[in-house]
Amino acid sequence: MAERAVSAGRRLRTGSRRGGGNRRGPARRLVLSALALITVALGAGAALVHHDGPAKDIAAPAPGATTATTATPAPAPTPRPTTAKPKPKPEPTPSKKRKSDHERVTVPQSGTGRFLTARASGAPVGHGGTLRRYRVQVEEGVELPAAETAAEIQRILAHPRGWAAHGRGRFQLVSENADFVIRIATPDTADALCLKQGLDTRGELNCETTDGVVVNLKRWMLGSPTFAGEPAEYRHLIINHEVGHETGIRQHLGCPGPGRPAPAMMQQIKGLNGCRSNAFPYAEDGSYITGPIVP
Repeated sequence: MAERAVSAGRRLRTGSRRGGGNRRGPARRLVLSALALITVALGAGAALVHHDGPAKDIAAPAPGATTATTATPAPAPTPRPTTAKPKPKPEPTPSKKRKSDHERVTVPQSGTGRFLTARASGAPVGHGGTLRRYRVQVEEGVELPAAETAAEIQRILAHPRGWAAHGRGRFQLVSENADFVIRIATPDTADALCLKQGLDTRGELNCETTDGVVVNLKRWMLGSPTFAGEPAEYRHLIINHEVGHETGIRQHLGCPGPGRPAPAMMQQIKGLNGCRSNAFPYAEDGSYITGPIVP
């Protein structure tokens, strides 16, 4: 093969001498073009071997751009949208205006006149004085569970600002053999029971009878228009006032002065006369809330 190459070379040189400049020019240009193609191919192969990363990593400079002399940090990646569902918009806040108790609760005017006794009992509450056992009755047909009502009255009598906490007496919830009874009755039934004692309660008031306390269902459920509190707080006043009579307090008290708390033994539903409504016989400091004796 070498010999053929030599012979070819000789013929090429001989031809060059015979043909002159016109024959040698095209052949030379052909050889040079072949060498240039080989060089370009080798250069391209070297570039592919040097860079093995993805083609997109090699970016051509933008037109008119200059080469930076220092490294420029890559821009932060654009956050990709998440697939989480958007949070629901909050519902508009309902109006704080609430209906009056008279609009929310319907109190029957009359009932059967028969009573259900709460089958409940508890330990005595109080720190001194005479033990008085009581039972709780609710008129049949009203939507007031007897057992739950008895439990609420028990909590009222055990309150730290009530009679039992200050030595006026001890009280025990029982279902039989009671010393007195607390009855919750419809307005008509309450009027009938109170009238037997000569008391005109006009479908609005509570009373004390010879065998216990009669609570008007209307007052128990709705509170009083003169009392600046919820019906649940007014129920403290009902029990504290009527049970106060049971402990031996016979007189009613009046307002001790403008802006002062009304005594529990004041008939607050008839008017406050400048006092602030109050459901407890004792103040937070333990002092007895009193006032002038009234008829």
